[in-house]
Amino acid sequence: MVVDLLLIALAITLDPLPLMAFALMVGSARGVRTGLAFISGWVACFVAVIALVLTLTGGQPPQPRSAPSTVNLVARLLIGVSLIVYGLHCRRRPVHKRTPGGNTAGGPNHHRGRTDQSGAVASQRGRSSSSLTARMERGSIWPAAAFAVLLQPWGLVAAGGLTVTEADTSHFTTWLVLIAFCVLATASLLAAELYVVLNPAAARRRLLALRTWMEQHAQQAIVVGSIAVGLWLTGRSVYELAG
Repeated sequence: MVVDLLLIALAITLDPLPLMAFALMVGSARGVRTGLAFISGWVACFVAVIALVLTLTGGQPPQPRSAPSTVNLVARLLIGVSLIVYGLHCRRRPVHKRTPGGNTAGGPNHHRGRTDQSGAVASQRGRSSSSLTARMERGSIWPAAAFAVLLQPWGLVAAGGLTVTEADTSHFTTWLVLIAFCVLATASLLAAELYVVLNPAAARRRLLALRTWMEQHAQQAIVVGSIAVGLWLTGRSVYELAG
């Protein structure tokens, strides 16, 4: 359980999409406040999932080769396969690099058949993003916390929840592992928040530069992370089912 949880937590904390959103938030006028709200919503998701799982299991792992144990392994196997499929799908999806003028590398006529639909979706997302950004600029806490919930990599969180079913809360070390999972899964956000608190001007400048870099490499990171964790979960699940 320990290795599985820490691997999942590492994949969560390195997910580029929440990091990109968080870098934008802490770069706002009240970045520290919105950053703390985002982190609070982020951690609350982990605590809620862990609490729900421990409530259902009573803090005791299922007996080996029992029906609950088998269902758990099958569910983890399905999540692992889903992550692999998602990673391969992202790998095959073309990357459209932006030119200074805002056009994709494929030129103005690229994907001409979907121009109207894409434009409508982009316009709608732009309005939603602008509204959310405006609220966070005013120091609104709830939009930032809600955004953290929406940006959770729920496939990885579900895998973590299924792994927590193996937790035996009668041991003190189990609680340390669960705490370590929450801390590691939030480590990148905590580091960015602390950097902003200690050196606001430099932190915001570098975080926005990091966000620009991540925009160009986010797809590769998602592919590697999804396939790596998916292979691990699939391999472990198959091994335990066949053992």
